[in-house]
Amino acid sequence: MQEHLDDILARIRPLEPIELQLLDAQGCLLVEDVTVPAALPPFDNSSMDGYAVRVADVAGASEEFPAVLTVVGEVAAGSSELPAVGPGEAVRIMTGAPLPPGAEAVVPVEWTDGGKGGAPADAMTAGEQQAGGEVRVHRPAAARAHVRARGSDVAAGEIALSAGTVLGPAQIGLLAAIGRATVPVRPRPRVVVLSTGSELVPPGEPLAAGQIHDSNSFMLTACARDAGAIAYRVGAVDDDAASFRATLEDQLVRADAVVTTGGVSVGAYDVVKEALTQLSGAEGSVAFRRLAMQPGKPQGFGRLGPEGIPLFALPGNPVSAYVSFELFVRPALRALMGLAPTAGREPVRARLTSRVGSSPKGRRQYLRGSYADGKVETVGGSGSHLVKALADANALVVVPEETTSLAAGAEVDVILLDRSAS
Repeated sequence: MQEHLDDILARIRPLEPIELQLLDAQGCLLVEDVTVPAALPPFDNSSMDGYAVRVADVAGASEEFPAVLTVVGEVAAGSSELPAVGPGEAVRIMTGAPLPPGAEAVVPVEWTDGGKGGAPADAMTAGEQQAGGEVRVHRPAAARAHVRARGSDVAAGEIALSAGTVLGPAQIGLLAAIGRATVPVRPRPRVVVLSTGSELVPPGEPLAAGQIHDSNSFMLTACARDAGAIAYRVGAVDDDAASFRATLEDQLVRADAVVTTGGVSVGAYDVVKEALTQLSGAEGSVAFRRLAMQPGKPQGFGRLGPEGIPLFALPGNPVSAYVSFELFVRPALRALMGLAPTAGREPVRARLTSRVGSSPKGRRQYLRGSYADGKVETVGGSGSHLVKALADANALVVVPEETTSLAAGAEVDVILLDRSAS
């Protein structure tokens, strides 16, 4: 298994960087340092609704002996005309508004009577008429109190984000705040997911005798999106090698990677293996292996077309396809994005709370498990068709190749499928 993954990763190269709009860049890897063009915030501004004042004018103020100031204007967020604050004066100011000239601090409206006389105010309404044009301040304010200084977040010329940063919501917010509309990143890979089988019917359509609903293509498309890719699901292809080849050729033009499911074993209708083993030369090549693992023994990987698009040929049983994606496809997609391939899927140790009765010697088994607080319980059996057990699991329990059974209480490696479980 490790050899198969190593072979895959050795043949994967990160996608070329492109310039993307901010929201399109979410989840992508930044490829260049981003410097701050201008200080953030770009000017001194108020962190409170209140009054801009001079410190000396409110020194010693109290409810019993308030400082009485003349209100000479108002400043709202976005104001460009700023009235000056002179001795004995105050300017009504809103959160985020520029600090007017002459002001040294801001007193919150709750420290004042709001210009109405009487008890302390609990709110301020823009444009409200002031009784006598005066405000009574009931508490002193230190210099720069409730003032956000220019450049207190980041200064001009500083590095806002370093190359190698994965852009999440907070990073997108910072880029927008410093005025960047686009950034150079390694894009999310476009992944085409294609299932094969003449028995497959889309969900929502009635089943005839011998038919089943196509769950794999939906599951693997969701897996690819969960891994950070842009995924496209293609309808199931019948068990016909020519039809499969034609569909695949049509899809390569929009793919950075292709994932197929089904048709890779030794059956008479395993058309994926039949079609892809015929490739050679400029068309690419796909090699098939039988790995010492359960589920997911048959695997195929290669590169197709003149662009060398990676193709992952996964087994058709749902659990086999899911486990194969987690072990081999997810790391490759992360590598295409320039990310650490196995980050987030490193095994953790857990105490087994249920017994594993049998495991095939010579194969590494991946059982579905429910993990919490350092303990894990197996969910369902080992059958690779048990979709309900897969849906109930949040982890894979790893049973080593030479281990044929495990008692309750044994320590095992666990791969967490839901990191919130840790």
